[in-house]
This record gives sequence, structure tokens and C-alpha cells, in this order.
Amino acid sequence: MELVDWIILLSTLIFIVAYGMWKTRGTQNIKDYVLGGKEANWATIGLSVMATQASAITFLSTPGQAYHDGMGFVQFYFGLPFAMLVIILVFIPLYYRLNVQTAYEFLENRFNAKTRTLTAILFLIQRGLSAGITIYAPAIILSAVLGWPLKLLVVAIGGLVILYTVSGGTKAVNVTHKQQMFVIMGGMFVALYMIISGLPSEVSFADALTIADQSGKLDVFDFSLDPNNRYTFWSGITGGFFLALSYFGTDQSQVQRYLSGKSKRESQLGLVFNGIFKIPMQFFILFIGVMVFVFYQFNTSPIHFNPAARAALQAPEYQSEYKALSNELSGIQKERSLLQLKYLESNHGSESSEIVLVESEIQTLDARENDLRSRVKELIAEADPNISSNDKDYVFIHYILNNLPVGLIGLLLAVILSAAMSSTASELNALGTITTLDIYKRYAPASIAPQHYLKVSKVFTLVWGIIAIIIASVASLFENLIQLVNIIGSIFYGNVLGIFLLAFFFKRIQGKAVFYSAIITQILVIIVFYVDLMSYLWLNLLGCALVILFAQILQGLMGKGDNGISNMD
Repeated sequence: MELVDWIILLSTLIFIVAYGMWKTRGTQNIKDYVLGGKEANWATIGLSVMATQASAITFLSTPGQAYHDGMGFVQFYFGLPFAMLVIILVFIPLYYRLNVQTAYEFLENRFNAKTRTLTAILFLIQRGLSAGITIYAPAIILSAVLGWPLKLLVVAIGGLVILYTVSGGTKAVNVTHKQQMFVIMGGMFVALYMIISGLPSEVSFADALTIADQSGKLDVFDFSLDPNNRYTFWSGITGGFFLALSYFGTDQSQVQRYLSGKSKRESQLGLVFNGIFKIPMQFFILFIGVMVFVFYQFNTSPIHFNPAARAALQAPEYQSEYKALSNELSGIQKERSLLQLKYLESNHGSESSEIVLVESEIQTLDARENDLRSRVKELIAEADPNISSNDKDYVFIHYILNNLPVGLIGLLLAVILSAAMSSTASELNALGTITTLDIYKRYAPASIAPQHYLKVSKVFTLVWGIIAIIIASVASLFENLIQLVNIIGSIFYGNVLGIFLLAFFFKRIQGKAVFYSAIITQILVIIVFYVDLMSYLWLNLLGCALVILFAQILQGLMGKGDNGISNMD
């Protein structure tokens, strides 16, 4: 990185942190700290909700996902607009009517304190793990860029987020999200422009789409019914729906965003904004990854995108084989680049017989390349088992560092770090809030002064920040970072959503039945995930259905003796 890149990167991050601290100075009570003084308008809510979900993992991992597997991942979000509709019509009116500060406070009103506490603990577990991953993701980037120790970067990034989140609470999170989303989307549009500009002069944008389509990268819909297929139309509108409904409706990191609205209407409009623009945003980010794929049809890409893996293969006992494989790949890439140009020329001339022949030759080269990359992964596992052979999360950052001009590198790194800060800040803010209000305050003596809880909330936010840093320090790449975060959520979210649906729609179900059903369900979902019986998206539907079923059965066995009677009737 050049000096200009450093100036752009550091000035962007310093401005966001300083602005957040300045705008939220002087918070005096726990309600303002948790709900931001209820001053947010619909635009702030909408951007904050999107920024909370759009972590660094979104902008780091999603393009790599599309590079390897195409646009099919967008199906994951197909259930989101329907989930927004349910939350707008059911969740938000109820939260505002009960005047709650947390989602789980409602569960005590409906069931009992044990159910509220259990659900809060489930949230703390899954969101605490996710917070660690959202810090870990950008630390990988700077570790690759600077060569600094990964754990040192984890501490530095986590500390930066802790600084303004502890200082300003929810309002600090909300006001910084607007600046972060501006930086993020502006930077991604610039990236797409540069990718397309980097194609050969004879390759138009329409030609790029043709190549992407010929390679299957533009295939969006998969209507197969195989439950082991992770991303299909059906898993998106069912499992994706339940995941989105639970995440936006019951996860405090999101609920806190729209409970800070000026009014119920502002909160509802904020989620309308998210429901309209979330899928186009994810489509756009995936499309960038597809264009990176097209870019590397005409430009040399490494045989493995993880620089640590390539460094491990420089050891004397692996160097000659690694060099031979890299040279073979280079020859394949040069030959394919010429074939792609020939394919476009044939396509323009409508010479169908030649098109089929060239397509066949390209597919043969693709198969050879895939074989080479598989052999390199085996070599990496042999050279250093601690290095992940998966390189999806390094694809986009490799493009940024090796192909963008001075200045834009700093901007794109600022994009990824801004996204990390926005998502992590929301998570720490919510973790501190839940620990304070749903655990500490719920069981603390009533005589404690209200001012005490403001200090406690800041302390718990700090503690969760430290825990997230520790988790990030011991994390490692899974198959793909964005999948890892969604897997963690899917293990817990279905169960939590089922509890809320029982509270909303099953008035005869009482607290004791729900409490024990939730425990049984969570154990079963973890077992199903561990033995890999189905794609993780279906765990959301499974958890939701099981807790409702078990609650019905247990309530029938218990009769009407439960003292967890609804306070809502």
C-alpha cells in the first residue's frame, strides 16, 4: 500500500469513530443509551438495519462465493421481504404497545422469567460467537496486506469498535451506520467500474455477461427439492424466511435498531426500506464477484488466493511441485483467454457449430484447472494442516491489492473495515443491552439507582467486546465466512423464533411448557447439525416447528397448572 492509500483508509476510519463519539456525548440514562433517545427516522433505521447485517464478511466473502459458485447464493435472501412484512404487521406494533426495551422483555410478560432468561442466553451465545467472526474477517485482510500478526490486528480492530460503542451506545451505532453505508456502497460501485474497465478493449459489458452466462455463473434459480442443496428457491423462501424472521424480529442487534425509531411508523418504514433494497444489494455484491471471475478469464490468477498458503508451498520440499503446477495453470489461463475471445467472435457471428466446439474446449480447460487447484489444496494440507485450503474469502481482496490503482486500494479497504465496524458495533451494543436488562437488572435488587444501569451497560459492552476479541483470536476459516455466520445463526434462530410465535399466536401455551420445549429443541437441532442430516438453512424451519410441537405436547401433559399465565389477555 502507498501513502495515499494509508491516508484514505485511516482518515475514513478516524472520522467515523470520532463522529460517532462526538454526536453521542453526554448520554445520561440507560434508556437513551439503549434506545438512542428514540430519535431515529426511517432512513436512519433502514440504513442501520442494512449496515448491521452487512458486515465485512458480506463484502469480503460474498464476491468470493459468487466467483466460485455463481449467483445462486442470492436465493438465500428470497424469504426476507416476506419476513419484513410479518415483522411490520405483527412484531413492531406489539413491541411498541408493550413499550419494551428488549425483545426478550416481552417474553416475560407473556410467559415467565425463566423463558425470558433462557431465550436471552441463547441470543448471547450465538451473537457472541458471531461478533467474534465479524472481527476476525477484516483481521484476515490486513494480516494478508501488512504481514502483521493476525491476533494483534484482531485486538486493534476490536478495540476501535469498542471505543465508540461503549462511549455512545445505540445512538453512536445508528449515526455511524449512515456514514459507513455511504462509504461501503460508494466503494463497491467504484470496484465494479474498475473490474469492467480492466477487461480487454474488445470485450464489452455485454460480452462479459455472455462469458459469465456460458460458465453458469448467472444461474440464479435452483428449483430442486434436495434438502442437502444449500441454496435453492425453496430453501430461500422457507429456511431463509424463518432465518430472516427470527433475525430481524427477535435478534436484539436488529430489534434495537428499529426500537430506537421516533414512532412505530418510522420503524415500519425503515423495515420497508430494508425489504425493498436488501436483495438488490446482495445481488449487486454477488455480481461483483461474477465480474471478478470474468476478469480472471483474461488475466492471470494465482493457483491459490490465500497468500499464507502460497508462502507455505515455498518450502524446499514443495517448491518444485508448486512451481510446476503454477506454470501449468499459467499455460491453461493463456489458452483459455484466447478461446474466450474466439468464443465471443463466434457468438457475434452466430456460427453455432464453432460455438459448440469452442465451448467444449473451454470446459476441458476448466476441468484441468479445477484438477490443478484440487492438487494444490492437497499439497497445502500436507505442507501446513493449520492453513485452510479454502480460498473463497481471499478472492476479492487479491483483486483489490493487485489490480486497483493507488488510492482505490485504501478506499476498498476502508469499505471492508467500515462494514466490520458497523456490524460489530450493533452486536456489542445488543450484547451489552441484553446482559444488562434481561439478566443483570432482572435479578438485581429493586433499590438500585437507575443511573447504575448505564454504567453497568457500558461495562458489559466492554466485556463482550473483549470476549469477541478472544473468540476472533482462536477462530479459523470455515468453508466460507459468510456461511459460518449464517450456520451459527441457523442453529439457534429457529428455536427462538418458535418461542416468539408461541407467544404471539398460541394463547393457551404457558411458560413451563415453552421453557422445557426450548431446551429439548435446542439439543435436537445441535444433534441434527452435527450429524449433517440437512442443509443448515432448513435448521431454521426445523427448530421453529419442533419447539411449537413440543410445547403443544407438554402443555397437554401438564394441563392448566402452569403458573406462567399470559399477561396479555
